[in-house]
Amino acid sequence: MDEKVAGLLCYVLGWITGIIFYIIDKRPFVRFHAAQSVVVFGGIAILYIILGMFVSASLFAGGIAGAGSFSIGFLLYPILGLVGFVLWVLLMIKAYSGQKFRVPIAADLAEKIFGVS
Repeated sequence: MDEKVAGLLCYVLGWITGIIFYIIDKRPFVRFHAAQSVVVFGGIAILYIILGMFVSASLFAGGIAGAGSFSIGFLLYPILGLVGFVLWVLLMIKAYSGQKFRVPIAADLAEKIFGVS
């Protein structure tokens, strides 16, 4: 499989394909994109979970204390989704173009966790 196609496929299903390609492909370009995919989309998944817990707690408190206390959580969900979608498309395009595009914080974290560069 071409290195660029493998790099693109690292992002197709987010952190899941990132883990798969990190395990099965040993080429540095692919491993970089796989590690970055795990960090970026794993981080977004964790943020969704935390935000979901926040919204749930706010809904519970809002039901007791009154309406309106949960609106900020509902505003952050679509923003996080939009950021995730834009990153997903951008990273797939950059990987298929053969570029080693680095998401500022995530690439550094991926290098520390996975030892890729």
